[in-house]
Amino acid sequence: MDLGLKGLSALVTGGTKGIGRAIAETLAREGANVAICARNAEEVAATVEALKGFGVEATGAAVDVADGPALAAWTASVIETFGGLDIVVANVSALAIGQDEASWIAEFNTDMMGTVRLVNAAMPALEASKAPAIVTISSVSGREIDFAAGPYGTFKAAIIHYTQGLAYQLAGKGIRANSVSPGNTYFPGGVWEKIEHGNPELFKTALALNPTGRMGTPQEMANAAVFLASPAASFITGANLVVDGALTRGVQF
Repeated sequence: MDLGLKGLSALVTGGTKGIGRAIAETLAREGANVAICARNAEEVAATVEALKGFGVEATGAAVDVADGPALAAWTASVIETFGGLDIVVANVSALAIGQDEASWIAEFNTDMMGTVRLVNAAMPALEASKAPAIVTISSVSGREIDFAAGPYGTFKAAIIHYTQGLAYQLAGKGIRANSVSPGNTYFPGGVWEKIEHGNPELFKTALALNPTGRMGTPQEMANAAVFLASPAASFITGANLVVDGALTRGVQF
């Protein structure tokens, strides 16, 4: 299937590792120009060079999405560089599961407001696009209670609500908004590899919950996100696509 992404321009936050890196690479492979950000400048530079290897325009910067002015300024610079913007993917998470106030603040500033500020900064360009799409990365922790109940699960649930609200509010402008809720996703350097070595009992328990007998891969999550971002999904908006290998049992109507 031709996703219709060739020549479009996309922005992905947290694009140097894991799911974000896979999304950025998949967009580039499909012919989209891609801008990424992350906090590590060296990793951003290396990823940008890898993306250029797909024959597309690529750019990036070291940005902390919890810094509202910096995120807005970078988004504006991407729009100027590409001459517009068609797709935004809000992927960054603080991954804060503690119950202390600092964890709640980190999740709010990074996950929730990082998403809201990105969308607000990109909105003028999205309104001018012929194929505008917003994709937010939530989590299965946003739709059921698990070990991440607390700030992480709460704000991942809020992101789903926010995204579906955008879908309704922006439908008349032709701007689509969808979320992806990944299940446990394993990759080198990721949270589950760290848990595997640091808390093997939790890792064993988490793995046993999935009837497929394994965790997902970043590419499997990216496939879902890129499809939703593409013109091939032109009549899909307001959806929350769960990609978890039957991990969760709640019926989603």
